[in-house]
Amino acid sequence: MKSLRIIGRNIRDSFKGVFRNFSLSLASISCITITLIVVAIAMTLSYNVDNFAQNVEQDVTIVAFLNVDITKEQTDDVLEKIQNIDGIESYVYKSKMDVGKEWMESSEVFKNIMSGWNEETSPLQPTFQIKVKNIDDIGDIAKKIEKIDLVDSVKYGEGMVEQLVSVFDLVRKICIGIVIALIVVTAFLITNTIKITIFSRRKEIDIMRLVGASNINIKIPFVFEGLILGFLGSIIPIIITIFGYSSLYKNFDGKVFSSFIELIKPTPFIYITSLTLVLIGMVVGMFGSWAAVRKHLKI
Repeated sequence: MKSLRIIGRNIRDSFKGVFRNFSLSLASISCITITLIVVAIAMTLSYNVDNFAQNVEQDVTIVAFLNVDITKEQTDDVLEKIQNIDGIESYVYKSKMDVGKEWMESSEVFKNIMSGWNEETSPLQPTFQIKVKNIDDIGDIAKKIEKIDLVDSVKYGEGMVEQLVSVFDLVRKICIGIVIALIVVTAFLITNTIKITIFSRRKEIDIMRLVGASNINIKIPFVFEGLILGFLGSIIPIIITIFGYSSLYKNFDGKVFSSFIELIKPTPFIYITSLTLVLIGMVVGMFGSWAAVRKHLKI
């Protein structure tokens, strides 16, 4: 009970400190708000770039073209060998007629040419369309499929896919680096702003030391004060993230420029981002206050 009373008193004193030094507190809150808005924008871009990369990678398909004269029994044998290859997520078999139907639906010219074809007379090749679990393994899996008897050829956009994967990996690393760098800069700015606030109240700290308060008793109210400043500074960035991104998604109908580039859905993204922002604000606020008071107490 005594510990709870002490914590309660420190929290109360922290709120009093925030409002008693309102102009300095407002400067700290403003700094936190601005930097966290920048972090929120960077996180939004990073998440959406990663989402776009994942969508493209999921659409990459290996197409295995089978021998035009393959029988049903031979097709089943090829399927069994494909199923035994590790790393395959899913597959779809398309017969000659299925392939022909897709071509006819895509063009009236093809429809006129192919309308008289049947399973026996069609020169088209049946195919297996295969998706892999990990895009990095697509080249090795394609080579294994190509070695199967009665598989004439395998296509998956070789060369271009590897380049695309390399570009996406680089973009991911750059986005992660930008977010981390912004968080570090945010921590630096917030910490120094709070240090200035604490420095301006050094007389208050000196008085507390003169009346016999221990270092820990001096630090705790300021640490809670930093937590409160961090929380207050994260409110506007959170509001902008939740309502701003939701409106953006709604106005663009979840797509940017074309249906090929899809935005990540607001839920649960906006809540994860908001929680991250409030944690960054509170933790950095606490750390900044702790570091500032600790430095002053050493003087």
